[in-house]
Amino acid sequence: MTEGPTVELSEVFVSIQGEGSSVGWPFFFVRTAGCPLRCTWCDSTYAYQPAFELTGGEIVRQALHSRVARVLVTGGEPLAQPAAVRLISMLCDAGLEVWAETGGSEDTFGVDPRAHLAVDVKGPSSGMADHMCWSNLERLRPTDDVKFVLSHREDYVYAKRVIDKYALNERCTVLLSPVHGVLDAQALAEWMLADRLQSRLQLQMHRIIWDDARGR
Repeated sequence: MTEGPTVELSEVFVSIQGEGSSVGWPFFFVRTAGCPLRCTWCDSTYAYQPAFELTGGEIVRQALHSRVARVLVTGGEPLAQPAAVRLISMLCDAGLEVWAETGGSEDTFGVDPRAHLAVDVKGPSSGMADHMCWSNLERLRPTDDVKFVLSHREDYVYAKRVIDKYALNERCTVLLSPVHGVLDAQALAEWMLADRLQSRLQLQMHRIIWDDARGR
């Protein structure tokens, strides 16, 4: 196996996937370091700076050794590192089911099509709504997810507008997630039911299990 490029990382670990359409499955998590965004409610600020580096080949070996069939490449912002984009392909080549999670500001065009995408759309409360790469939404497939993290009613109205504009419910799985400890999940559920919104309410399972944003 080629060693491939060196990836700047925050952490690697095995845990239960707490979000998205693959929620509940054991995953090998690869959290890359560095992010061009500074969302007000970010729960992984510790990933802004790299903790260590590994080659793509070493990460693939660790993923295979973990005996977990699914891998999430997340961040930080993995698509800001060309090495991490190459890593996604290497993990796919190894026969693993790969998910790539992005904050939405980086173009997904070069991501290996064998990988599932989980694309965030930043709402007004994030402070980063102007950084969205909107063409990402036009490339979403039925095997992909798009996620809206919501702090208040304005975020919800914004999410509905984007969902309608890009016909997201017809393209992929759409998830609406309340910011932990900020927006009451019951309020969000009632808004969605009142509007008959054909999207999923998402709670962070790892927080429910471990009461910790890092999920382990």
